[in-house]
Amino acid sequence: MDWMFALVIFIISYVFIISEKINRALIACVGGVFMLFTGVLDLNSAFLDHIDWHTIVLLLSMMILVSITSQSGFFEYIAVYMAKFIKGKPIALLIMISTLTAVGSAFLNNVTTVLLIVPIVLTLTKMLQISAIPYLLSAILASNIGGTATLIGDPPNLMIGQAVSHLTFNDFLIHLGPIVVIIYIVTMIGICLLYRNQLHVTLENRQKLMKVDPKGYLQHGSLLFKSVSVLVLTTVGFIIQPLLNVELTSVAMAGALLLMLLTQDEKKTEEVFQTVEWVTLFFFVGLFMLVGGLKEVGIIDEIAKSIIYYTEGDLPKTAMLILWASGILSGFVDNIPFVAAMIPVILEFQDYGMTNLDPLWWALALGACLGGNGTLIGASSNVIVAGLAMKAKQPFTYMDFLKIGAPTAIVSFVLASIYIYFRYLIYFQ
Repeated sequence: MDWMFALVIFIISYVFIISEKINRALIACVGGVFMLFTGVLDLNSAFLDHIDWHTIVLLLSMMILVSITSQSGFFEYIAVYMAKFIKGKPIALLIMISTLTAVGSAFLNNVTTVLLIVPIVLTLTKMLQISAIPYLLSAILASNIGGTATLIGDPPNLMIGQAVSHLTFNDFLIHLGPIVVIIYIVTMIGICLLYRNQLHVTLENRQKLMKVDPKGYLQHGSLLFKSVSVLVLTTVGFIIQPLLNVELTSVAMAGALLLMLLTQDEKKTEEVFQTVEWVTLFFFVGLFMLVGGLKEVGIIDEIAKSIIYYTEGDLPKTAMLILWASGILSGFVDNIPFVAAMIPVILEFQDYGMTNLDPLWWALALGACLGGNGTLIGASSNVIVAGLAMKAKQPFTYMDFLKIGAPTAIVSFVLASIYIYFRYLIYFQ
């Protein structure tokens, strides 16, 4: 009977999460509590076995680091400086904004990056008197592609990295970085060809941009030096983490606490905590409990058996199934719940004779992250950009994004499939 309770609670919660009619964090937490009340989970197993506190604390630490750094105006300074460097040329500006978004998404995470980039895009396009929509759409695509490259770039990667202890920050960069660069280049070529005849900036407006002093965006000299230094130090810590022999979460937590200590005179601790995206963190807590309920009653194990049965335990077939299924589903539902459900499924494969699971993790990461470009509701960053665009009276519709996002996602899946096959799976034929 427990399995029925768990499945019904999970499905109902999932439907409400997809509909977005009620805050998804609230729905996830209510679903998690129902798992407790129906006896599917007990409180100790929920908190000690199923909620991944490493992921929660890592996210919290990164939010604190980026929140304090953003107050210094550092990100705005870089954007305006680069816009002046390319002299406000519209296509060059499109490439610059997209590249900045992709790199930022890889090392800060894509949700945080779009929150920083979109106001810059709106400011620059208003200054140049051109439509912001092509730049906003490109920023969404770039955020999901760039976020695929690293462990901290996109929540699915973060969840995979925390679930698989031997995968380090460098592993994600080495294994996913090459294909991400290829997909990004192909995408940018397509975007530039699409918009090459639509974006024009008058000489007068370009001259206005050239008169803007990027240093005017910088605030609090002391805060700027401290925040950028600690952010760089933390990123270096991620890269050399295997040599430090400490957890990735410990590196992020140390960076966040160090920055809070150094900047307590400029930014009160209470103010910093008010800027944290608590809704996102509680969504993860509830989600871990929902998936934990499925795992507790054996549903996850049954899903693993079904996939093994369908693919006959063949690693290439399994990897391709996971890549395309996760990619397509992530286009229509948020990729976080899907990945949370798939992680224990892939872990179960070890019990059925699969010893090398790494190709499956890379397939899941590529499918889930790149699938976010499929539709406007495919990733959290997409929804955030759409909301900010509407608020700024530069709205674009679901169909506007679908015309660009869906082809981009499909091309990305094809390139990712070729990459996964020839790098990892050709030897298993």
